[in-house]
Amino acid sequence: MRVDDVRYLFDYDRWATRRVLAVIDGLPAEVWGATGVVGDRGLGAILVHQLGAHMRWRLGLGGDDDAASAARPEREPLPSPDAVAGRWADEWDATDAFLDGIDDGWLERTDEGVAFWQMLAHVVNHGTQHRSESAALLTQAGRSPGDLDMIFFAEEVARTAG
Repeated sequence: MRVDDVRYLFDYDRWATRRVLAVIDGLPAEVWGATGVVGDRGLGAILVHQLGAHMRWRLGLGGDDDAASAARPEREPLPSPDAVAGRWADEWDATDAFLDGIDDGWLERTDEGVAFWQMLAHVVNHGTQHRSESAALLTQAGRSPGDLDMIFFAEEVARTAG
């Protein structure tokens, strides 16, 4: 895997997450703050967990284990939908800076036998799991984020490039 491939995966991850975040504003509190809907989480907690995991992986792979351990937005009171969207914007800026600092050789490094590129692919796949949970809950609430499949992202990229 090359850095350009990893960037593509993270660009997809951002595109799909933005589609989810685009429909959460103004959700009733009982939808946003529900618990025990998917495991012990509800919609808001799912999106906060997705964010926290994204942060922890970025910080950990960047070598800042202390900051990774401390990045636990799940332990804070549930923020508003607007606040979650704002924290995602900050995380995407930090992710861009992180990705600017890696190269193909770094992607091939391993920890416990797992290549770093595989760990980064896991981060995107983890996001897919939680976006699908969120999309199902949003659709039930009448707020479908639309199609989130990677092929729709690829087609959009192709249209804007051509």
